[in-house]
Amino acid sequence: MHPMVMVVEDEEALSSLLKYNLEAEGYEVEVYNRGDAAELRLQEIVPDLLLLDWMLPGLSGIELCRRLRMKSETEQLPIIMLTARGEESERVRGLQTGADDFIVKPFSVPELLARIKATLRRANPAATSTILSHGDIELDREKHRVHRNGREVRLGPTEYRLLEFFMSAPGRVFSREQLLNNVWGRENYIDERTVDVHVGRLRRAITRGRETNPVRTVRGAGYSFDYSS
Repeated sequence: MHPMVMVVEDEEALSSLLKYNLEAEGYEVEVYNRGDAAELRLQEIVPDLLLLDWMLPGLSGIELCRRLRMKSETEQLPIIMLTARGEESERVRGLQTGADDFIVKPFSVPELLARIKATLRRANPAATSTILSHGDIELDREKHRVHRNGREVRLGPTEYRLLEFFMSAPGRVFSREQLLNNVWGRENYIDERTVDVHVGRLRRAITRGRETNPVRTVRGAGYSFDYSS
């Protein structure tokens, strides 16, 4: 899975520019032009990074940032704030509210892309790594290959995306709805039981003999990639 960036920006021309350039870099992108709309969406899915404008209709960016830092689900969410305010006091206020970085408009798109990469790398090295490796399992994003104990594991496209998503956040528990949104996409209206079918296929493909099954079922919650299980 490619890192997902949520852009919350009410200037349509700027949000379109950001979406175009981020997708060209390989990111998955969702765009919202109101703070309250973004807050509702963030209750359903947590992106890899939030690009947040300071001044927004419905709910200001600074207030949304403050609220996100108060919730356990989003307290570690990387946030870069965009603003026309260049005063040092305002930048300090944004950082104190919980923003990870701060960039003043107008800005250079290459600089912003570099800051996004740096922020993602600090927050979650797996989000930008070509090779994901846990225990004896290795996933190569460039070659789309998976190996375990030196043997190649052959996976279907959906099972590959599912494993990649799990390995990007080992130990984290994901509900079936979260897996559907992140692996299949929220526009695909399929039954949650489909997740169980593909998890079963992934388990059978990746586990042989006495090998540990790394995909753990969390009763009443969902699934987790937990190599110690």
